Amino acid sequence: MAVSGFEGFEKRLELHFSGDDPVIGNMGLRLLDFESLEKVLHAVQCTVVSAVGNQYFDSYVLSESSLFVYPTKIIIKTCGTTQLLKSIRPLIHHACTLGLMICSCRYTRGNFIFPKAQPYPHTSFKEEIIFLENNLPNNLYYRKASVLPSKLSTHSWHVFSACDESHILMQNMPDELYTIEVCMTELDRVLAGKFFRRPNDGKNGDSAGKEMSEITGIGDINPNALICDFAFDPCGYSMNGIAGDRYSTIHVTPEDGFSYASFECVGSIYDDPDNIVEVLKKAVQVFRPGTISVSTTCTGHKVWKCVTKAIEPLGMKFRSCTMDEFPATESVVFQTFTSRRK
Repeated sequence: MAVSGFEGFEKRLELHFSGDDPVIGNMGLRLLDFESLEKVLHAVQCTVVSAVGNQYFDSYVLSESSLFVYPTKIIIKTCGTTQLLKSIRPLIHHACTLGLMICSCRYTRGNFIFPKAQPYPHTSFKEEIIFLENNLPNNLYYRKASVLPSKLSTHSWHVFSACDESHILMQNMPDELYTIEVCMTELDRVLAGKFFRRPNDGKNGDSAGKEMSEITGIGDINPNALICDFAFDPCGYSMNGIAGDRYSTIHVTPEDGFSYASFECVGSIYDDPDNIVEVLKKAVQVFRPGTISVSTTCTGHKVWKCVTKAIEPLGMKFRSCTMDEFPATESVVFQTFTSRRK
């Protein structure tokens, strides 16, 4: 393991808002001008490198991961030594100017590979919780923080969730959507090598990213998705996929010794379960990692069983499964797998 290197494990923040104005409700947060978003990202210490949108939401590939802006929801995911939680106050302020009030917040992350390199407030989960508690408004008074452990000392899942009374009252009308976050370490060296650019290749980040999507098979994971991809120099890759009102995203840190890749997607509990199984299989096979951890966030549906069905046949051994409940009856299931080659 390298003494220090680029931190692949992301921090992820999801904020939901509500408002009364039906006109704003149609576009909502998408009305935020790009300059305002840039200022928020400047506080986090990242920038936009590529973007694409459709009738449902806007998708931004960042210098450190991704941002998705829906009319009443923002998802921001950043890696490296970014200060993600510093986006909370400015995002709440900008939403307020549009007549939107925050109604729920969820912050998640895995175990950092290089925890001592993280800046405040990400120096520890305790510090992150304190920062969240101090920067979220009082109406989000249903709050819970938890660390979901595993049998692997290097892998656990940190979750902070907060919501207002309206989310609690809606618990009898569960959200049909689920989120799956896959974290992969110890990538196959040959496959990881495809995410290095050739010196003086004459390409920009967009064209080099398109080439990586094609040669690695990432473009085949969901053929129906519009892909916005970017390759970094000398190595590294990010991709956002958009298909209707759903997103997927991949981020790769290929350096040997601290190689890492993530895949995240959303689905509906009414989808054919075989579809998510096939998507997960394709995503994992792009990297053939030594270790995989998967977090599934859903309202009481056993989507997590699809994860095992997808990953075990790929030469991976199931190691552990932990579950916890959060405000508004939201379940988080955390599973780990290791290669049978080990």
